[in-house]
Amino acid sequence: MALISTLTDIELTDLLKSGDQLAFTEIYHRYSSLLYVYAYKLLGDTDAAKDLTQELFINLWDKRTTIDFNKSVSSYLYTAVRYKFLKLVSHQKVRTVYAEQFLNLFEEGTNSTDAYISEKDLIMQVEKLIEDLPPKMAQAFRLSRLKHKSNQDIAEELEVSEKTVKNLVSQANKHLKPKIDKLKLLLFLLNL
Repeated sequence: MALISTLTDIELTDLLKSGDQLAFTEIYHRYSSLLYVYAYKLLGDTDAAKDLTQELFINLWDKRTTIDFNKSVSSYLYTAVRYKFLKLVSHQKVRTVYAEQFLNLFEEGTNSTDAYISEKDLIMQVEKLIEDLPPKMAQAFRLSRLKHKSNQDIAEELEVSEKTVKNLVSQANKHLKPKIDKLKLLLFLLNL
């Protein structure tokens, strides 16, 4: 058999397809440096160019039996470098888009978490204000505004007249409204 280094690319690819490791090694020696330079020009990064070139030759060996070398092994290899480069760029763009979406989601999540905490804080502050009301007034207010019971149901539960319930809820509203409005304003200002 002739020296492997004297064989043409066509002869080498025929041997490669049959699993000849020497043919693969010769193709690697002929083209790896050139493909590395080409990949480096495309990527501008030595490590990425090395990785791309190495991956290309691994794929060449793995797919040796199915590859169709239409023109020549060199045109196949250069096309493969371009393809891998475009695929890499495409994946980087997708990663960038996902990263941006994640950051937006994180920021929105932070804002919604802040809003949730502010709302919880407001509810706790209002609950404290209700606790400061006289007991019957606080109870009437809770049943009316928080449990949405009718004045008649509240009157029966508290054993008072409907008119008393109306007065208790009205007085609670008058007492709480200005304080709640101040709390809302304060929370709004804190969240700016």
